[in-house]
This record gives sequence, C-alpha cells and structure tokens, in this order.
Amino acid sequence: MYVLRPTRPADLSNIEALAHASPTGVTSLPADHDTLHRKIQASNDSIAAEVSFHGEESYFFTLESVSDGSLVGVSGIVASAGFNEPFYSYRNEAFVHASPGLSIHNRIHALSLCHDLTGNTLLSSFYIDKALHFSRWSDLLSRARLLFIAQWPERFAESIVSEMIGVTDQQGSSAFWDAVGRVFFGIDYQEAELHCGVKGRKFIAELMPQHPLYVPLLSDDAQAVMGQVGEDARLPYDILTREGFETENYIDIFDGGPTLYATTRAIRTISQSQLATVAVGRAGPHAYLIATTRLHDFRATVAEAEHRDGHIVLTAEVIAALGLAAGETVRIAPL
Repeated sequence: MYVLRPTRPADLSNIEALAHASPTGVTSLPADHDTLHRKIQASNDSIAAEVSFHGEESYFFTLESVSDGSLVGVSGIVASAGFNEPFYSYRNEAFVHASPGLSIHNRIHALSLCHDLTGNTLLSSFYIDKALHFSRWSDLLSRARLLFIAQWPERFAESIVSEMIGVTDQQGSSAFWDAVGRVFFGIDYQEAELHCGVKGRKFIAELMPQHPLYVPLLSDDAQAVMGQVGEDARLPYDILTREGFETENYIDIFDGGPTLYATTRAIRTISQSQLATVAVGRAGPHAYLIATTRLHDFRATVAEAEHRDGHIVLTAEVIAALGLAAGETVRIAPL
C-alpha cells in the first residue's frame, strides 16, 4: 500500500533522487538541492498559512510506501500560476493576409508569446517510479491533488491547467526548441529547462522575441511536434484527460507540448467527490480514492471499501495508514 502526504524537510535527499530520475521536461522538479529545499519549505508554509483566496501558495506531495517508508513519486499544485512572475505560453493564432488585387486570401498559423494562463491553478511536478506507471498508485499520485482542491476550494482558482512534456528525441533534444529557443538563447533544451526550473522564467521575457512567430517558417520537424504529447507525458496526460481536461489553445514555449485545461468544478474527481464517515470493517467491493480532511496532516490512499448511508467501511489497516479513527470524516471519490 502507498499513501500520499505532504513532503517534509527530512524527505529532501529522497526527493533529490526522484528529481534526478525524472524527465528533463519536468521543469518544476529540477535536480537542484537548494531549489528543492525551497520547494518543500514553501509547501509547508502554504499548509500552515491561513488562506481565503488563492495566491502565492504551492503544495508539494510525495507518495510513500507503507511497508518500508520509501518514496516512489511526487506531485504538486501551484495555487496561482505566475503569481510572482508571468506564466509564459505560446498562443496558437491565425493571421489573415489578403491582396484583393491578386485575389489572394491567406490564413497564416502563428505563435504569440503570452501569459494568458497566469492566475490559473497549475498541476505540476508529477513523477512516479516506472514500475507503478498506469496503476492505481499513479492515479492516486495525480488525483489525490484534486481531492485536496475539492476539500479546500478557497485556496485555488476556478480553472486548472497542466503543461505536458512535448516530444524529444533519444538524445533528449527538442526539435521545437532547436527551431525557436536555441536561436535566441544559444543553449540546448536540457540546459534551458534546468535554468528555468532553478532560476525562473524571467530570462524568457529578456531574450524571447515579442513578435508573433509564423509557423510556416519553422522547420518541418518543429511543426510536426507542436501540441504533441511526449512519451514521458503519456501517463499524466491519460489521467488528466480521463478527468475531463482538454487541450487548450496554448503550447509550451520550450518543447511545444500541449497545455491541458479544465474548469475546476467540472473535473471528474472533484465533482464526484463527497464526504463520508469512517467505519471499521472488511474490504468492500469497489475501489475508492480516500483522503483525510485535516489540512495539517493530509493523507490519501486507494482502497477497496463499501460506501453506504454516508459511511465508508475501511479495514483497520487502511484506517491506520491514514492515521484515522472510526467516526472521523474523509473525502472519497470512485477510483
């Protein structure tokens, strides 16, 4: 069994190991000791804060094995993307160029640098050990964040976005970055992602052109990967699209990967979640996501249970793993 919980300062060395194993495109999980330390501290500060409106808070969770205490995954939430600096994206647009004299009327696909998505809640930092891919535990790692949002909606925005890693080759290079970013920054894709994860995105505004980029002028390879999901993002993409997230009209400025979007209240796990009172008994016939309703000791897992008459019947093992007692309230959603 695995339990999701907020990260702690004592987790830092294990989180560093996970960050080193994560794909390059997970910008919000850089393999940098000081950055990860600040990320964990910011999460702890956010949970301790009294919040009535989403702002600079961020939350960082880890997936822990109940049997041996090992950490096998991480995921995060940024309450308001771009709170301290603009959250940059490329917006897909079409410009019309016409010449009545020549009877020519062309619609040209272009990319415009923007920060339209600033202020939305952002799902970030998703990484799980490959042995647990496409399992109930990978669902837990991603979707328990949604139970957290459902329990404390005042802490989050009315819409949620998530950037998916785009297509890279076997050497870790991005055709989109090579056609666009490298021209203006003179560094390779992996270096750009690390720089962004450690130092932020301010350098984008300083060096990236503010004028639209005409897509037909990009290389065929770059055009082919625009809006495409990379192999390393298949898992989070699958989970979130099942939740009702859709591809918005935006792509990532580094690798051209798609940005997913959903209205918070319409997300499956959030809309279907409900409160239930814990009762002790045998495992039930259906699997549920189960999360505590204690902000300072948030925990979540997946278990077979029986839900009836406002009660959720859980085994003593599950109750112990969540640090609960009979009669307490939990938030649940069907797996």
